[in-house]
Amino acid sequence: MDLVGRRVSVRHRSGDGARDVVGRVLSAEPDGLRIERRDGELAFVPAGTVLAMRVVPDRPVRTRAAGAISSEDLTRVTSRGWPATESVPLGAWELRAASGFTGRANSAAVHGDPGTDDPFGAVVDFYRARDLRPLVQIVEDSAWHQRFVEAGWVGVTDQPPGAIVQVADLRDVPAADPEAIVADHATDGWLRHYGRVRDASTARAVLEGPATVGFVSIGDAAIGRIVVTGEWAGLAAVEVDPAHRRQGLARRIVETSLAWAAAHGADKAYLQTMRDNHPAIALYAPFGFRTHHAYRYLTAP
Repeated sequence: MDLVGRRVSVRHRSGDGARDVVGRVLSAEPDGLRIERRDGELAFVPAGTVLAMRVVPDRPVRTRAAGAISSEDLTRVTSRGWPATESVPLGAWELRAASGFTGRANSAAVHGDPGTDDPFGAVVDFYRARDLRPLVQIVEDSAWHQRFVEAGWVGVTDQPPGAIVQVADLRDVPAADPEAIVADHATDGWLRHYGRVRDASTARAVLEGPATVGFVSIGDAAIGRIVVTGEWAGLAAVEVDPAHRRQGLARRIVETSLAWAAAHGADKAYLQTMRDNHPAIALYAPFGFRTHHAYRYLTAP
């Protein structure tokens, strides 16, 4: 049986006992199975350790509401959907670097316990060693937000200072637009519309990093990016050429993106946008997106 793409429940030997892994099989190689859990976390089951395995339904019988996830866990999910080219753990934190391409891929994702008495110094050392500005992405008004402010860290002024994260449950999923194309890579034309690219190879490494990602386009007029990690879909990079705006293209990109996400196993979605981007918020509202939390970028003094 070809297991790739199937949801499975696997019990396997691990250490002195047994562990259960449930998720979608990304690859089945001679060395073992690579499985993506519901939250997008990746697990590896070595060959020869499987005790029992069965295929389970593509969608779980009981789904968790999108709004029920904590801000810290959602930060982990969003980070998996926009992976840096270099990722180093600092306890439960994630130090991310990608040659300066986007704040999300070049900041420390702050969630959980950093496992050190001096996380501030560890973040500074990591980014200065890579000739990057020390930067943290932090949930607004969280305990760590306050601690960084007390340590003298300040908001950035030369880039977007942060964003709101909105979530939605994928229930009544719209149909894909018949004129929209969903590719598995970012073409030169797609990157040109995205407009934030200085180095195409670095941008592609970040944008194409997840195992399940689609690059949506309608002609040479509108684009979007959709990624699926576990049960979550991440919608991003919805752009319409100025000459083609006010024709409903953005809505068609969103509809196609969410239809593609549902077809690839997602039952909830998130997006990130500026809190004062009222046209974008109005675009997403009919699809059920509501604000979950806000985050800010802080940099060392």
